[in-house]
Amino acid sequence: MNTITMKLQADHLIMEALREDISSEDVTTNSVMKEAVQGEVDLICKQDGIIAGLPVFQRVFELLDEKVKVELYCKDGDTVTNGQLMGKVFGDIRVLLSGERVALNYLQRMSGIATYTHSVAILLEGSHTKLLDTRKTTPNMRIFEKYAVRVGGGYNHRYNLSDGVLLKDNHIGAAGSVTKAVQMAKDYAPFVRKIEVEVENLEMVKEAVEAGADIIMLDNMSTEDMQEAIRIIGGRAETECSGNVTKENIGRLTSLGVDYISSGALTHSAPILDISLKNLHAI
Repeated sequence: MNTITMKLQADHLIMEALREDISSEDVTTNSVMKEAVQGEVDLICKQDGIIAGLPVFQRVFELLDEKVKVELYCKDGDTVTNGQLMGKVFGDIRVLLSGERVALNYLQRMSGIATYTHSVAILLEGSHTKLLDTRKTTPNMRIFEKYAVRVGGGYNHRYNLSDGVLLKDNHIGAAGSVTKAVQMAKDYAPFVRKIEVEVENLEMVKEAVEAGADIIMLDNMSTEDMQEAIRIIGGRAETECSGNVTKENIGRLTSLGVDYISSGALTHSAPILDISLKNLHAI
């Protein structure tokens, strides 16, 4: 996550997280630290995984006090192990204490997503199928969670509703049919946008192909029906599989040869990676 993205897209979200945690003051820290004292604290990994979110972790402290210095011994995307010293934070002890939980919340959450995504992505190695995330993200955390998916070896589906046309079951219901929905999308959306259609059966597959959909998402279909759907599509549209895809069941999809497999579990079900700030002391 580069500096420009951080300032434009992330800083205000990080500030809101800090305001949530410190509505008026950090009463505990202010009780035990009456004045500024310089200190340092260790960033320690307590679980094996893939680290993600180090720039966000650092930014939390910088927004509290631009004089804070963060020294990192690894980078996003690196494999980390239990007990590893990943870095140190130097600065006013009051800032280190007040920013600790928010900084770790981001880093643990993002690293958990990267770790889980990596564990799923390796199951697709050797195929041309790309692993995608979804919009099933934590409110106000999307930019961080989708970034973590990329760090873990996955790819991003559309970022938000303004980013592309995806005609799902209720859109099709509102329009009246797959054909009408696709035609309406072609009439309204700029020609540079691809049109994706979610289908649930083979009749919908045929209708989506004939209507000229660019991408056809096979949602919650049996393996046999997906195989037949791919035959019907015959390369006339890109293909995507979705529907409760997890690390445990993705195996049934890997041999289909689809272009994409999307999984909401990458962001909504990944456990955190256990990380701590330890050994705080004055210097």
